[in-house]
Amino acid sequence: MPSTSKKPDPATRRERFAWCMYDFANSGYTTVILTAIFNAYFVGVVAAESGNGHATLLWTLTMACANALVLLSAPVVGAIADYSGAKKRFLVVTTVGCVLFTALLSLVGPGDITLAVILVILATFMFASGENLIAAFLPEISTPETMGRLSGYGWALGYLGGLLALVLCLAYVTYAENKGLDATHYVPVSTLIVAALFGIAALPTLLWLRERSGVSNSIQNVHVIRKGFERLRITLRYASRHTDLFRFLIALTTYYSGIHIVIVLAAVYAQEVMGFKTQDTIILIMVVNVTAAIGAFLFGHLQDRIGSSRCIAITLLIWIAAIICAYLATDEALFWIAANLIGTALGGAQSAGRALVGQFTPPGRQGEFFGLWGLATKLSAIIGPLTYGGMIVIFEGDHRIAILSTLVFFILGLMLLATVNEKRGREMAKIEY
Repeated sequence: MPSTSKKPDPATRRERFAWCMYDFANSGYTTVILTAIFNAYFVGVVAAESGNGHATLLWTLTMACANALVLLSAPVVGAIADYSGAKKRFLVVTTVGCVLFTALLSLVGPGDITLAVILVILATFMFASGENLIAAFLPEISTPETMGRLSGYGWALGYLGGLLALVLCLAYVTYAENKGLDATHYVPVSTLIVAALFGIAALPTLLWLRERSGVSNSIQNVHVIRKGFERLRITLRYASRHTDLFRFLIALTTYYSGIHIVIVLAAVYAQEVMGFKTQDTIILIMVVNVTAAIGAFLFGHLQDRIGSSRCIAITLLIWIAAIICAYLATDEALFWIAANLIGTALGGAQSAGRALVGQFTPPGRQGEFFGLWGLATKLSAIIGPLTYGGMIVIFEGDHRIAILSTLVFFILGLMLLATVNEKRGREMAKIEY
């Protein structure tokens, strides 16, 4: 395998900004498609004839299929990208793919369940793969001492991007409803807004972020694919050297299962339990994005001082309090308190988790290790929503009982996090093999 002894040039401020801009670019997909608008549209319009309980379960099954594809492919794709020096090329492909399939969601109308499921699976697969790949650049453009801060900046900027997407969609929804148009008109247009914003805002990343790997093996032969599997086998063989990484990934899978329930089903819960309309839900998610941006920024600075694992533990305690408030809420006041607690905890947990994986990653294996991070997050994206969907069916559409299942994930995640030694994990990351 060709190598170079020349140390890569340090990342410029423009490169770090370009890296953060990808969080800004892709966040519209999660906020509008998965969290605020299209998911509720799928349950309430596209699959409405199936009944609320079965429509919700169908949405969670769709998310499970998309994340299963990422789960199976992420570590190997990351290993291949590391070996071939192709993270940037892979990132371009996943970005274009997500923009394309998101735009095609504009074709989905009432009863188009099969088309909606296929497009959501493809778009989500591309989105999640790109999320793993952009995260793999973090150790290359930062230092262990500033990794938490930069990750926090990215997440904070990302929530602002999600906020912008929601503002644009809310403006159009309001305009459309004033014209007497319903969700079958303004939701498809919202997907086009998301696709356009993603494509435009990702340009700084695709133009300015450099591929800093010292290798350039061709990705167009079977040898490189085989090498990707071989590198993954080596990592798993040496798993004992990275005990804290794998312990953290187990903890992350657990508490992220609860987080993914909230991300995927927040709008459905607000609509079905609290009686929120489309505009109400959009405003709710907008406010949550603001508090999440604040949480990511503050916890990004805090984790470089007290450690990422401690910051995650604090956010999990906030999550537990938020879920209890959401369960007890019978009026909007307490529900809004829960939503803002969720926003603060969401931004902090996500930025700290990404930074901790970066600190535990050995040089030259960024794509592979962040592929493992992607595997953990996507496994949780299967476990969490499916648990919620199953509870909805068992308890005949009772969302209040189903929301209690998230408490188990956050409590167990907190207990598992206590077994992670952050200092030891950083030391083991210095060992090359």
